[in-house]
Amino acid sequence: MVGVSTTSPIAHLHAATADLDPPLAVVDLTVLRANAADLVRRAGGRPLRVASKSVRCRAVLAEVLGPELTAAGGFAGIMSYSLAEALWLVRCGARDVLLGYPTADRAALAELAGDRAALEAITLMVDDTAQLDLIRTAMGNNRAEPRVCLDIDASLRIGPLHLGVRRSPVRTPEQAAALAARAGAAGFRVVGLMTYEAQIAGLPDSSLAVRLVKKASAREIERRRAAVLAAVVSVTGELEIVNSGGTGSVELSARAAGVTEITAGSGLYVPTLFDAYRSFRPCPALYFALPVLRRPASDIATVFGGGYIASGPAGASRVPEPVWPKELRLLGTEGAGEVQTPLSGSAVPEIGDRVWFRHAKAGELCERFDRLYLVDGDGSRTEVPTYRGESKCFG
Repeated sequence: MVGVSTTSPIAHLHAATADLDPPLAVVDLTVLRANAADLVRRAGGRPLRVASKSVRCRAVLAEVLGPELTAAGGFAGIMSYSLAEALWLVRCGARDVLLGYPTADRAALAELAGDRAALEAITLMVDDTAQLDLIRTAMGNNRAEPRVCLDIDASLRIGPLHLGVRRSPVRTPEQAAALAARAGAAGFRVVGLMTYEAQIAGLPDSSLAVRLVKKASAREIERRRAAVLAAVVSVTGELEIVNSGGTGSVELSARAAGVTEITAGSGLYVPTLFDAYRSFRPCPALYFALPVLRRPASDIATVFGGGYIASGPAGASRVPEPVWPKELRLLGTEGAGEVQTPLSGSAVPEIGDRVWFRHAKAGELCERFDRLYLVDGDGSRTEVPTYRGESKCFG
């Protein structure tokens, strides 16, 4: 197997996994820990809630939630993306899990109703009275008092323009207070509210126009969140959780009045979608390697698999990026294929060699691999299961 240049940031990953057959996915533990510490620094003392969908590996969650990074206002708690996932994590030892999205999983809600520990550890997300009705019906009784957090629309509206993601219909203080009152009357404990500013946290700093929009959006949501928070508190009393932000907007959320915690996850692995951010220095920690199977031409090598396309709008930003050997590129006529991916370049690898890639999004890569190899700075290697490796698939 051809070695990687010792100046490459993946040279030690290549060496530490030389005895393994790809496909394989590898995490640089030194970089992961540095990324986690940088998120804590950027949060300026505000607790960070790790987004599990951006990790999808319990061993990595445990690394981030370990004592070194939970001390002095570091990482605390998990934001999950599925109620079934949240129940599993609680039964594995998690004690503070906030759902990032509403749920319509009736079976999981029935499980939650019968699990006192889970009812105390899990906070459901709601943004509609219809969700309250569904939850209560699925739980099958009026005795359970589930914890709920209100999802508040954080998009920027400029005239007819809607800048941001389509999430919650709750936008104004009046709407939020009405939902909180309805939830309380129905036996729910309203313990928090969330604003996810996707147009700030999830948008690269690709131009001056984008940066100006981000600044305008930050000013608007800070004013509106304060008004929404005051309206909700007038109904519920003080809240435990006021959640905001993401990897790309940690500093903005850390400076915002009333915010008690910040969500981050993608900044641990740092996929390619974060390469253009200016708010932090992107340091990739997660890579995958694929074996070369063919040489259909002198300037083309074909690897096994590779079609690990990220969610979001279809386009070049959602495909994996070859990072070694350097200057390899996908073919425009074929792209990244389900079972094979041709790559062209001036110096392509030989049959049996590896090509190293980065994924466009963070945790989604773990749906393709049942294990991760964690490589430490001394070259030691630990094999850990992903969610998929633990036979878990949460959609």
